[in-house]
Amino acid sequence: MYLYHYFDKSIGPFRSISDLSVEEAKKVLEKIKKDKPNSQCALRHDKYLEDRLYYESILRELFIKKGGRVERQNPYYMVVEHSPWLSTWYENCDFIKIPIEEFDIDTISFTYGDSHPTFSPRVNDGREYRKKLYNYYEILEIIKKYGLPQDWNNDGRFGPERYVEAHIWSDKVIYRYINKYLQNEL
Repeated sequence: MYLYHYFDKSIGPFRSISDLSVEEAKKVLEKIKKDKPNSQCALRHDKYLEDRLYYESILRELFIKKGGRVERQNPYYMVVEHSPWLSTWYENCDFIKIPIEEFDIDTISFTYGDSHPTFSPRVNDGREYRKKLYNYYEILEIIKKYGLPQDWNNDGRFGPERYVEAHIWSDKVIYRYINKYLQNEL
């Protein structure tokens, strides 16, 4: 299994607005809307940041309850295997692909689909993976049961899930790959 991280080449990998103050993050979102109006990120609604921080607090709390190891306040986001849809999000898209074996699996949580609709009160379709966070072994069972969403729902016709989201709660492997990327070793 590989985990993928998609990003804009002009910004670089694993840059998270969650690591900024709310004021700084809002400025970044406004700049994206102004400078990159054709990117998916420019389409985010006005309460996106508040929602993101709220959903991240849910992810963190549930992962700790499952016995996961949280080494940073907010996760880095990746997805299980290639997502054709996510590869269209950025005007100058690139990605980093990391084998799951490089991570300590006790520092990774998963949602079947994006964490926002997974935990949103607006999505109430009764699917078993709504409002749930999984560890590595649990997500393997869900993938075995339903497949990868990008294989059956890349265009979003059958619901909001288009990929399996991975939440990386440690800097160790991420920093190593940021350095490799910056040194053109990937």
